[in-house]
Amino acid sequence: MEEKIISLNRQASHEYFVEEKIEAGIVLEGSEVKSLRRGNVNLKDSFCLIANGELLIKNMHIPLYEKSGAFSTKNPRRDRKLLLHKLEILKLSMKVAKSGYTLVPLKLYFKQALIKMELGLCKGKHTFDKKRDLKEKDLKRDAERHIKNLT
Repeated sequence: MEEKIISLNRQASHEYFVEEKIEAGIVLEGSEVKSLRRGNVNLKDSFCLIANGELLIKNMHIPLYEKSGAFSTKNPRRDRKLLLHKLEILKLSMKVAKSGYTLVPLKLYFKQALIKMELGLCKGKHTFDKKRDLKEKDLKRDAERHIKNLT
């Protein structure tokens, strides 16, 4: 199946260890879909939480579609409902409550005609973990550069 990525949350891989990935649908309005088709979305500060048996994404910024009329949503950072089965939501809520995990949106993409979101069940990184990852990335980059110069 073909996926066209709309937006990636690059900061999530720096801030968290991703333990598990989950695909969820998302409830949107028509003008929001049109704005997403143009690639207008920001996942940087967004997060997910479970309230009243529903999975919500908070603080995801989808700017207003400029050609939409008076019936469009006025708040670009409104809470949006994510679609999962009740059992999946129950399992996630138990893991989040018991183990100290966080639900973080990793990417937003088109799957055929539908818009899907990939969520990560994540554990937070400490500063020494972040520094170690950056050091490993630098060493890998230097090794690749050195190999390229040899050939």
